[in-house]
Amino acid sequence: MRHDKVLVLASGGLDSAALLGWALKRYRKVQPVYCRFGLRWERAELHWLKRFLAAVGCPALQPLAVLDLPAKTLYAGHWSLTGKGVPGYRSRNEAVYLPGRNALLLSQAAVFGAQRRTTEILVGTLAGNPFRDATPIFFKSLARSLTLALGQPVIIRAPFQKMGKEAVLRAAGDLPLHLAFSCLNPRGIRPCGACNKCAERDQGTEALAQKTRDLREI
Repeated sequence: MRHDKVLVLASGGLDSAALLGWALKRYRKVQPVYCRFGLRWERAELHWLKRFLAAVGCPALQPLAVLDLPAKTLYAGHWSLTGKGVPGYRSRNEAVYLPGRNALLLSQAAVFGAQRRTTEILVGTLAGNPFRDATPIFFKSLARSLTLALGQPVIIRAPFQKMGKEAVLRAAGDLPLHLAFSCLNPRGIRPCGACNKCAERDQGTEALAQKTRDLREI
């Protein structure tokens, strides 16, 4: 049975691409939402996200909504704006943390959705995410606060929260994942190949490729 309508936080990366595919199998209308803060990778990210959505071409997929919330004052001097000290290929996942970003993303999406009577939001958080604003208790607490603020029942779901990247990629099936993009320091619209997110993508796709090779040898 398909549910009615849902908002999906879409970044253009592998996880959000897979999440969109997951939602399209379960909802009659899927509204992708991109929140633009003014960070250095967003022009490239948005370019590839639009290409991915065009390639999916599913009737249930609604036109992309781009929500602007400039964060230059919030993240003044941060590497996400300056490009200085971008977490490298071998950096830990904790290095890419942007304080309160999930709170900003989800609050913005909820306000947008409330005006359209759509207050169920999907986010592509995976197992092992080390950040405080990516935990089940955070999502439940924020949903409760947003419900009080907006006067509508806000639901925040993270369907992949118990899954690793390999499992998520495997579940993505035949989605055009070659159009997914995730890079902290792009060169134009191309990935730098040297940052934390480029490493994460390489590791995920290699793990999936190795699993496929192993299955073929059985």
